[in-house]
Amino acid sequence: MSTQQHRELARRVAVGSVVALIALCLAWELVLAPLRAGGSTLALKAVPLLLPLRGLIHGRRYTYQWTSMFILLWWAEGLMRVWSDVGLSRWLAGGEVLLATACFVAVSCYAKWTRPSVLAAENG
Repeated sequence: MSTQQHRELARRVAVGSVVALIALCLAWELVLAPLRAGGSTLALKAVPLLLPLRGLIHGRRYTYQWTSMFILLWWAEGLMRVWSDVGLSRWLAGGEVLLATACFVAVSCYAKWTRPSVLAAENG
């Protein structure tokens, strides 16, 4: 697999994991296991995930760099809820941790593979 293919795979995993995380957060807090009957305002935690989406889709290296730290908020929240919640909510929190981990690895790899030194070595 070429470096270009690695970058494309990392981009797809990053975008896919953020979109899946948005869907998971909304489904979790509105339908599957909300904190309160009828839905929880905790579903709003999905809204900030829209911030990096455009930059991730367009492959903007800077967006990948800051997203590597930004996504850790959902990773930490998921870990806390795996530890504290019970039942379906615990499983959904585990899914949140897995998706946040996949996103973190993908954005970190993409940022590494798009360093100016790597791109210069490929072209020259």
